[in-house]
Formats: sequence, C-alpha cells, structure tokens
Amino acid sequence: MKRLLDAGDVHRVLIIGPLRVSRDTWPDELRKWDHLQGLTCSVAVGTPKERTAAVLSGSQVVTLGRDSVDWLVNKSGLPFNFDMIVIDELSSFKAYNSQRSKALYRVQPLMRRMVGLTGTPASNGLMDLFAEFKALDGGQRLGRYITRFREQYFRPGWGNGTIVYNYIPLPGAEEAIYDRISDITISMKALDHLKMPELITTMATVRMEPDERRVYRQMKQDMFLELQGEEIDAKNAATLSGKLAQIANGAVYGEDGQSYVRVHDRKLDALEDLVEAANGKPVLVAYWFKHDRQRILERFPQARDIRTSDDIHDWNAKKIQLALIHPASAGHGLNLQQGGNTLIWFGLTWSLELYQQTCARLWRQGQSEQTVVICHIVTAGTIDEKVMAALESKDATQTALINAVKAEMKGG
Repeated sequence: MKRLLDAGDVHRVLIIGPLRVSRDTWPDELRKWDHLQGLTCSVAVGTPKERTAAVLSGSQVVTLGRDSVDWLVNKSGLPFNFDMIVIDELSSFKAYNSQRSKALYRVQPLMRRMVGLTGTPASNGLMDLFAEFKALDGGQRLGRYITRFREQYFRPGWGNGTIVYNYIPLPGAEEAIYDRISDITISMKALDHLKMPELITTMATVRMEPDERRVYRQMKQDMFLELQGEEIDAKNAATLSGKLAQIANGAVYGEDGQSYVRVHDRKLDALEDLVEAANGKPVLVAYWFKHDRQRILERFPQARDIRTSDDIHDWNAKKIQLALIHPASAGHGLNLQQGGNTLIWFGLTWSLELYQQTCARLWRQGQSEQTVVICHIVTAGTIDEKVMAALESKDATQTALINAVKAEMKGG
C-alpha cells in the first residue's frame, strides 16, 4: 500500500473493516512498522461529524467501520475521492443484497485497486464467494447475478416447495470456481510462512445431574418446557438448537427473550477450576448468550469485557486477569496475543468463521508465549457435542445445525 502511494499508482486508500479493527488495529499497525512512518491516517469511526472530519482530513489512508460504508457512499454527501479500497474481513460482504455490499458495488468501478483480506472466505460454503468476488471485480469472474451463479455451479438441495434452503455444488464446480478466481487470489497459511506458537486444544467435559438432564430431554422431545413458571417453546429446529445450547450452558431465556431461568452451574464450576489452574495468568473467555455473560460476571466480579480501546490496551498490558469476549463483536482482527495465551470457550458457536477468527486472536504471529491453549467446556450428552463435531469437521454451517437437531430429536 505504501509503495503504491509513493509510486503514484494510487492516491488515497480507504480501509474497511469491523469497527474495533478499523478504530484500533489498523492505526496501531500503521504506527508500529518503520517502513510505514510518514503515512498519514485518519479514523472515520464515531459520530457522523467525527466520520466526516476524518474523510475530509486529506489523510492518505482512512479507516472506516464496515457498517458505515452505506453512509459514506449513499448518505453522507461527501466526495468519494478514494482510488483504492482494502476490505479487511472480506467475508463480511458475503451477503450480496446487504446495504454495505450494494454500496461497495457502486464505487467498485471507480477503483484502481481493490484488495480483500480474509482467513475464512467460504466458511458457509462456496456460495459465499459470489458476493465477495463481485465486490472485488464487479462480477467479471463469477458473474453479476446470483441466479446465474447458482444455475451454473449448483443444484437445489433440501427445501419446502419453491423455497430452497441450501444448494449443493455440481460435480467439478469447486475446481471451476477456483479456476475462475485464481488470477486474483493468493492463499497463504500462517504455518507455511510464519513462526507460529504451538496450539493445544482441550475439552473440559461437564455432566448435568439427573433432574437437569430431564429438563434438557423434555425440551428436546417436546420442543416445549415449563420451568419455574416460565413457558419455553421452540417453533422450529433452528430455535430448538438455540434453546438446547442455552440449557447446556446452564440457563434458558423465557418467553420474553430477556429474563432467563437457571438450570445448572456445571459450566461455571468448570470455568472456576480452569481459571484457578491458570495460576493467575490472564484468561480470555468466549461466551455466546447474554445470560452466559451475566452469570459469569456474578461468579467472577473481576471479569472485564473487551470492548473499548482501553480494554484492548489493558489486556495486552496484562492488567486484566479474566477477560470476556463475544465472537460476533470482537472475533475479527483484534490483536490480543500479547495479553495471554489461554482461551476458554464457555459457550460454543456453529459459525466456523467466528470460531476460527476468535481463536486467532491469541493463536497468531506475535504471541509472546510458545504455546496457546484453547479449551472448550462441553456438556456431555447435549448439542455441545454436535457443535464440536461440526467445528472439527469444518462443517459448521446452518445445514449442520439443522441436521444435528434432527438427530437429537430422533435420538430421544
């Protein structure tokens, strides 16, 4: 990027990424490296007034949160005087009909350079690639229309009447797609090019008591549960998956979706054992449901969320012993490798992308320890085991979720 700017090949670069990555990671990295000294950068994050000031600053590089792309292109009224765009976490643009993708398609023809970065380009399957590469080349390689892309490379999978829930690649489709995009794609594995720390993955298995197990079994079989005066029901397999995952974690939301009912503390007890075993070393805990966070904070009042720039700084300075992170809000791009080397998954996610990206917050270049430990707290005999199997087989998709729930229901 610096070389292109110095040579005059491009004149101004817009970097688009997750909010915290745009606000913290990119500016920090630009300041860190000697060869980037002298490069001017403005951060277009915050209020519309703050974003406007950054865009109008004249800086060579402007970093922008991905949720502000539509604002910049369609709503701000500002001149779009960039001729290079770098998309950090290109997979954020895998939905071809989202507002952010449509805004990007609008300015793509004006660019001299388009660069997309991601460690998970097809976390939910080959269909993700259509929108991502359209953002880069305007549809030159995989076409401009999703319908044509589907017809050429896929056949309908399972569905309900005219509604198709998934598409199955045709024989040879994967190779054909990769061949179409090969001229602008480079794949680099960290292990092949960087000195990475040793990665140790472990599982801490917990078991519910018979009464707790009966609660789980009733929810699985009846898709309905009355618990402590709360009626809890699941209208479909996807909703049931969420309810079973919550019960496996120790609590489940009531009818209003806000209040929750406690079922057990097995995972909290396991987390306490793991934190004690860390002997005072910093531990990062990934949670999924809001009530997971609330219950963790009740058990560990000293725990602190990783949300702001100060939180990130204090974690990397080893000032936080127990930190909480949600994969959907902080799973991409944050540099947390200097603060600790232990990640505990309190609540699992079906999203392979979010799972891999969250693990990569610690298991990455620059990790100060020689070993990174990632531990998963799994409730035996529950959907947790199905999620772990899907993650391990790299099949953490909506289809795997539905199939796993169906298997749970049939299993009795």
